[in-house]
Amino acid sequence: MQNFSVIDYIVAEVDLAVRTLLPPKQRESKRSQPGHDIITEPLSIAQKKHVAGLMRVNHSGEVCAQALYQGQALTAQLSHIKAQMAESAAEEIDHLAWCESRLRELDSQPSLLNPLWYIGSLTIGALAGLAGDRFSLGFVAETERQVSAHLQKHLRNLPASDKKSQVILEQMHEDEMHHADVAKQAGAIELPSIIQKIMQGVSKIMTKTSYHI
Repeated sequence: MQNFSVIDYIVAEVDLAVRTLLPPKQRESKRSQPGHDIITEPLSIAQKKHVAGLMRVNHSGEVCAQALYQGQALTAQLSHIKAQMAESAAEEIDHLAWCESRLRELDSQPSLLNPLWYIGSLTIGALAGLAGDRFSLGFVAETERQVSAHLQKHLRNLPASDKKSQVILEQMHEDEMHHADVAKQAGAIELPSIIQKIMQGVSKIMTKTSYHI
């Protein structure tokens, strides 16, 4: 069995951050993009700008998810919890790929503020892990619940003709709900209401800024 040094782990974590923040021309995903074969009706300039804003917000959310899971995996106490965090992060990569692909189709790009969101989420994830695995899992469950609520709101705000973005967000919503359920089954605790409200406040700031920048 190969032994990895501290430097090896640091390089691996930095590599993960770079690959998350610097989208390749075509990010690989385990699953095909939902609705890749759908031919959508042309969107107006205003509609394209609006949809791109929504997809940019969702992409930033997935960047945060990657950093959150990475931070939690670094400080998780139990090996099976670390494995669960890594598995959930791998599934979220599909979401990154889908959002990036849709943004390119809309002649747009990810948020320029993603490095800021990544650093903040990585720090929060690590602190949550230090607080204990059940608390960390509770943080995952609450995060995924709030992300699901955002996705449902975005689905209601999409132009009726944009079926491609619709099926992407529907699949992402299904995945996020699954991640929340897995965290609960693994022993997640209910977070104090004050923490939930703080998370909602931070989420609103990220949503409003990433929509435009």
